[in-house]
Amino acid sequence: MSSAVEVVSTKPEQQSSQWALWLRQVSAIFRLEIQKNFLGRRAILIYLIALLPLFPLLVLAVVRPPGNEWKDFNTYGMIYAILYNGLILRTVVFFGSAWIFMNLFRGELVDRSLHYYFLSAVRREVLVVGKYVSGLVTSIVLFTSTTVISMLLLYLPHFYSQSSRYFTEGRGLSQILTYAGITMLACVGYGAFFLFVGLFIRNPIIPAVLLYGWEWLNFLLPPLLKKISVIHYLNSLVPVPISEGPFAVVADPTPAWIAIPSMLLVTVVVLVLAAYRIRHMEIRYGSD
Repeated sequence: MSSAVEVVSTKPEQQSSQWALWLRQVSAIFRLEIQKNFLGRRAILIYLIALLPLFPLLVLAVVRPPGNEWKDFNTYGMIYAILYNGLILRTVVFFGSAWIFMNLFRGELVDRSLHYYFLSAVRREVLVVGKYVSGLVTSIVLFTSTTVISMLLLYLPHFYSQSSRYFTEGRGLSQILTYAGITMLACVGYGAFFLFVGLFIRNPIIPAVLLYGWEWLNFLLPPLLKKISVIHYLNSLVPVPISEGPFAVVADPTPAWIAIPSMLLVTVVVLVLAAYRIRHMEIRYGSD
C-alpha cells in the first residue's frame, strides 16, 4: 500500500521534470535558431525585405511630393493606412514570413543538416516549437520595427511639432501600437502556415504564390469565403479602414474579440498538424 502511494506521488514530479526538460530544450533550440535567423547567410534577404518601405519614405522625408494631400496633416492617417496595407502587411510581412518560416525546416533539408536535430535526444514536437518561436521572434522584431519606423518617417519630417503632439497627446500612440499589434498577429498566422508548408510540400513556392493571390483577391470574394483568409481578420483590426474599390464585395469586419482568438486557434491547430507531420517524417536528401 505504501509503495503504491509512493508511485502515485512521484508522477507529478516526473511530469514537472519532463516539462522543465522540454522548456530547456526549446530554449536551447531557440538560441541556436535565432542566431541563424539574424546572422546566417539567408538573413540578408530578410533585412532587405524589412527595409523595403523605408527607402521611399526616406526620399519623401527629404522631398515632399506634389499634391495637396501631402500638405494636409489630417490626410496622413489614410496615407499610412494605404502604405501599411499594400506594402508592409501584404508584401513585407507576407514574403518576409515566407522566407523565415519556410526555411526553418526546408533550409535545413537543402543544407543537409536536419538529421543532426533528428539524431539528438529531442522530441520532434519540441523541435517544432523551438524553431517556430525563433522564427516568430525574428519576424516580430524586424517587421514591427519596420511598422513603427515607417509611421514615424511619414509624419515627423514634414510636421514635426504637430506629429510630436499627435504621438504623445493624441491618437498617434494608440494607432502605432495597434498597427504594431496587427503586424505581430500577422507574423503569428503567416508564420504557422509557412512552417507547415515547409514541412509538407517539397516546393513551397507554389502554395506561397497561391496564398498570395488569395489574399490579394480577398476583396472580390463573398463574405463567407473572405473569412478563410488571414488578411480579412487583420484588416478588421486596422484603426483606419481603407476602401477596397468599387468592385469589392462588402463584408462586415470581424470584431477583435473574435478575430484575435480565431487567428490564435488556427495557428495552434496548424502547429499541431506540423508536429504530427514531423513525427512521421523521414529525411531523404537525395529527393530534395
